[in-house]
Amino acid sequence: MSLMSAQALGGLCKLPRNCRSLLFHGTCQFRLCAVPLKGGLQSISSFETRLDSRHQRTEITTRKLNASTIKVVPAILTGPVLSTDKLPLVEYAPPTTGLLSNLPASWVPYAELARLEKPTGTYYLYFPCVFSTLLAAPLAAPMASPLSVIGTSLLFFSGALIMRGAGCAINDLWDRNLDPHVTRTRLRPIARGAITPFNALAFTGAQLFAGLGILLQFPFECLFYGIPSLLLVATYPLAKRVTHYPQFVLGMTFSWGAIMGFPALGVDLLHNQAALTAAGFLYTSNIAWTVLYDMIYAHMDIKDDAKAGIKSIALRHDKHTKQILSGLAVYQIGLLAAAGVLAGAGPVFFVGSCGVASVSLAVMIKRVNLKSVEDCWWWFVNGCWITGGAISAGLAGDYLLRYSQTRVDGVDKEVL
Repeated sequence: MSLMSAQALGGLCKLPRNCRSLLFHGTCQFRLCAVPLKGGLQSISSFETRLDSRHQRTEITTRKLNASTIKVVPAILTGPVLSTDKLPLVEYAPPTTGLLSNLPASWVPYAELARLEKPTGTYYLYFPCVFSTLLAAPLAAPMASPLSVIGTSLLFFSGALIMRGAGCAINDLWDRNLDPHVTRTRLRPIARGAITPFNALAFTGAQLFAGLGILLQFPFECLFYGIPSLLLVATYPLAKRVTHYPQFVLGMTFSWGAIMGFPALGVDLLHNQAALTAAGFLYTSNIAWTVLYDMIYAHMDIKDDAKAGIKSIALRHDKHTKQILSGLAVYQIGLLAAAGVLAGAGPVFFVGSCGVASVSLAVMIKRVNLKSVEDCWWWFVNGCWITGGAISAGLAGDYLLRYSQTRVDGVDKEVL
């Protein structure tokens, strides 16, 4: 006890009764350490107690001393000193609002595994499908009707919802040993033990089977375009273990819908060179968009990823992120414009899709605070609708204008 200062004794007296009881009835070791307080640098005692009966370690932390909030680093009796930053910040609590709160308790972990409570990823997977559907509609022979475009888009949304859920489950299965070490992911169903890996695998199989059922609703040719994407879905989680650019693999996965709209509306890519090239440009444009928004998303986990050994483009180019984001935006809009030229798009597309999207990207890149988790999340969620919505609106306006002109020309020819 001679090692303890007066401040240390005062701090011990302010501990809760159960902590003092545990402290003085167990085996304890004290060590003086310096901690900055409101009045300057002072010495206090940090400590840990170990119960003799079962040889268990118990960390005790006090957060208030001399009217100042402090953090005490425990002195481990038989091991290295651990920071309290590694302790859980919050515990899991079942959802009390939203869709998941209305589900049976046993269903909630599976809904969380499919990320139903966080639909932004579904929207990012869905938008390329909408882009390709609207870009391909005027190229169909005859031109696809609005009802056909709407029906195809709804099928794509169902597929995006299911396949995104399957992709999340596959990702969590691969990352089940990594997620517990990342603050944002440590409470995911597999990481916290709410779902066993076997049950998660069975759930994933059911989702993939449902996705196949939706794919069969499209023209038969879509099978040959859709099935290869499963390879990317299954292997993306491995990319972040071997390269600092897993976002490009994610881009190839999430952008696959930029191709699917063409065969879905009966446009034969193998015999229509202009449509094939337009689809290729649209696909690569969406890859750039995916890398852009996921680079912002990756900044939310940049510290935890570094500790867990997870690779990302955000870690690789942290100091030059905004320059890279700007280059990706230019690449995205340039390829989008090229796809429109090859598809015969008009001014509505170039102003509405390319123009508005370029402005929205510029504002996002300038204003996003990459050091703020909340700000990165806000732009990730809202940027989806701002940029994706602008591109969709421009494509829809161009398609409807061309469709109305076709109808007018058809009536004029009948009259003549």
